[in-house]
Amino acid sequence: MLNFEFQNPTRIVFGKDTISSLDKLIPADARVLILYGGQSAERNGTLSEVRSALSGRTRFEFGGIEPNPAFETLAKAVALVRAERVDFLLAVGGGSVIDGTKFVAAASHFEGDPWKILESFGGAVQSALPLGVVLILSATGSEMNSGAVVTRKETHTKAFFSSPQVFPQFSILDPTKTYTLPARQLANGVVDAFVHVVEQYLTYPVDARVQDRFAEGLLQTLIEIGPKVVHEPADYDSRANLMWTAAMALNGLIAAGVPQDWATHLIGHELTALHGIDHAQTLAIVLPPMLRLRRESKRAKLLQYAERIWQLTTGNEDERIDLAIQKTQDFFEELGVKTHLSAYGVEAGAVDALVHALETHGMVGLGEHGDVTPVLSRKVYEAAL
Repeated sequence: MLNFEFQNPTRIVFGKDTISSLDKLIPADARVLILYGGQSAERNGTLSEVRSALSGRTRFEFGGIEPNPAFETLAKAVALVRAERVDFLLAVGGGSVIDGTKFVAAASHFEGDPWKILESFGGAVQSALPLGVVLILSATGSEMNSGAVVTRKETHTKAFFSSPQVFPQFSILDPTKTYTLPARQLANGVVDAFVHVVEQYLTYPVDARVQDRFAEGLLQTLIEIGPKVVHEPADYDSRANLMWTAAMALNGLIAAGVPQDWATHLIGHELTALHGIDHAQTLAIVLPPMLRLRRESKRAKLLQYAERIWQLTTGNEDERIDLAIQKTQDFFEELGVKTHLSAYGVEAGAVDALVHALETHGMVGLGEHGDVTPVLSRKVYEAAL
C-alpha cells in the first residue's frame, strides 16, 4: 500500500425530511446565497423547502448554473457575492451546481484573475467562503470532496481544481429528491459513479486489500441497482443506495494508498467541451477502448476485476479480460448510455481537433504510469467511433 493522508471534514445529513436541519447547520447571522441550476430544484419542491428552512434569514439566490458550469456564469455569481457581502454559500443541485459553488467560494476570496485557480489546479487558493450542499442528483460525489470542474466557454476549456478550502461543511442527502429525475440523468449518475471507482481501482496491485474490497463492493452495488434505478419506478432503497454509493465513490476513501488513473475522465472532457456530450456519456464512450488499449499495464487488476466483479473464472487470461470489458460496455448500454461516438454524431474527422485540444491543455502524460500520450489518446478516440 502506498503512503497516504486522509481527512474528510464534510458532515453528512442523510435521509428523508432532512432539509429542515438547514436552520441549525447554517449560522443564524449568515448572509446566504442559494445557488442552483435550472428548474428541477424548483419543480420538485426542494427550493421551496430550502426557503422555508431559511425563512427569516438574509438570503439571496443565483440560478442558471449550467450542467457544465461556465466560468463566465460563475463570475456573475462572484460579483453578486461581493456586492451583497454574502458570507455563506448553499448549493442546491447536483455535481455541476456544487462544482460551480466551490469555484464561487474560492473566487470570491481570490485577488486577481480567478482563472488562475484553474490554471494552478487549486494550488493558488488560500481561503474560500464556507459552503453547504442540498443534493438532488447522485453522480459526481462533489458533495463530499474538495474537487470541481469548470468550463470556460470562450476557449472551450474544461478544467479541474481541488483545494481543502472548498470541502462542503455539510451535505444534506435526501434520496426522495431524486424521484422526479429523468432516466437519462439517473443513468448518467450510475455511470459516473461506476467510472469514478474504476479510475481508482483498475490500475495495478499495491496490496491495498481494504480499498480493493470497498471499491468492488461499490461496483457490485451499482451493477445490482443500476437497471432498477433507471428503468423502474422510484423506490427509496435503491435511490438511497445510489446516493451513498456515489458519495463514497469519490470522497477520497477508496483512493487512499492506491495509484489512480483519471485518463478516461481527462480524455472525455474534450468530448464535452467540443461536442457537448454529457460527462457520464463521455466516460461510457472512452472507458472500454481505454481498457482494451492499456490491457497489458492493467492486466493484473483487469483479471481481478473479471473474477470479483463479473465472476469470470474460466477461459484463458485474455478471454477473461475481453469478456470483462465487454460486460462493462454492455452494462452501460443496458442503462441506455450509448458507448460509441457515432451515436452522438461524432465522426472520424473530429479526432484531430480532439487530440489537438488535449495537447493544448497539457494532457500529454496521463494515467497511473504517465504513458497515455496524445498518440494513445488518438487510438482511444478512433476505437470509440
